[in-house]
Amino acid sequence: MRHIAIVGSGPAGYYTAEAALKQWGDDVRVDVYDSLPVPFGLIRSGVAPDHQSIKAVSRRYEATALTGNVRFLGNVTIGRDVTIPELEALYDAVVLATGAPHDRKLGLPGEELRNVFGSAAFVGWYNGHPGFARLDPHLAHHTAVVIGNGNVALDVARILAKSQDEFAGSDIVAHALDALQEARIERIVILGRRGPHQIAMTPKELGELGHLSRACPIVEAADLPDESEDAALDPGQRKSVAHLRAFAARPPEDCAAKAIRVEFDFFASPVAITGAERVDAVQVERTKLVDGRAVGTGETYEIPAGLVIACIGYQTSPIPDVPFDEKAGRFANAEGRIRPGLYCVGWSRRGPTGTIGTNRPDGFSIIEKVAEDIGAGTGKRGGEGFDEIAQARDLKVVRYRDWKRIEEAEIANARAGSPREKFVLVQEMIAAAQG
Repeated sequence: MRHIAIVGSGPAGYYTAEAALKQWGDDVRVDVYDSLPVPFGLIRSGVAPDHQSIKAVSRRYEATALTGNVRFLGNVTIGRDVTIPELEALYDAVVLATGAPHDRKLGLPGEELRNVFGSAAFVGWYNGHPGFARLDPHLAHHTAVVIGNGNVALDVARILAKSQDEFAGSDIVAHALDALQEARIERIVILGRRGPHQIAMTPKELGELGHLSRACPIVEAADLPDESEDAALDPGQRKSVAHLRAFAARPPEDCAAKAIRVEFDFFASPVAITGAERVDAVQVERTKLVDGRAVGTGETYEIPAGLVIACIGYQTSPIPDVPFDEKAGRFANAEGRIRPGLYCVGWSRRGPTGTIGTNRPDGFSIIEKVAEDIGAGTGKRGGEGFDEIAQARDLKVVRYRDWKRIEEAEIANARAGSPREKFVLVQEMIAAAQG
């Protein structure tokens, strides 16, 4: 029997568990650990609450979780409740699938001011992540600045701009919905260091921005390259740039009746955030492209703003006793191998790149390496040994059946039109898990 521990119950974790089942069938036991009492990681707390079709992938993970030789062990923090060396002593292989839950720093003066957030924190706030439920952003200023030109920046801008009716069917948490409906934001500026041809925004997300009831996306035609240059782009990029061209071609009267302007500010690099205790402006330098790189021109200007959200990427959390690459913001590894018996997968292996589906081949690839390394298994005790540790340390471990009780309570608590009302405090989750 092979015994595999997977740390992290998000897409990378459950795809890896699925791969282990396909590799060994009944000859494997897989324990999936998570620091939260609830599974699915990024699907629950990272995917935009109005993108329920994307969240539906969790049904696939549930099919894996409900097999007899896979266990979910929630509310267990690896490195605190149980150590990596302890897991290595119990399991033939330990696979870290912890994702990249922390924001990359901007590295700018003033980024520690109040009301300056990273996207992990801000998205976690409106998605009900227990670590960010008490964030309490101040939304009374007329201008918000969103830094970044990827889909997360679009998600943040769209959530800030939506009307209450447009949240129907979403699982945005009540505290965020209430705060957003009281917001006074009239202008959202999306800053990008480079130009329209360099965006990492996909057509679907850009298209959504053009159909909001009270917001109008604005692109300066002068920022767009000659249309003939679009031919060099891949099909997805061409569709995205086509959306930007359509935004630029809108007559001004289309936006006159809209309460919120969503402005794309290309060739714009933030250089400082200013304010006394809370942010009141962003200092920006105009850029130009030189061999594909954004280079400052020395021309600067100021955007008065009371809210700043940086959507510039994420990094993995270090774990005691695991080598960490500080520069790359992920575990130090060679194609997923950290040391004999210890592996990493997904964002904790390669950094925050790719889509949710990218983690599936990654999970299967790492299990192939594990199979090559451990052969028929090493005779370790696996989950039985962890159960003894949990009992001795009085750990309040949440199993998958307990998570289903939490889920049932969230569904029962849902407001009209919403699939669920998430618990945002761990103690509330534990109470619901206990029935």
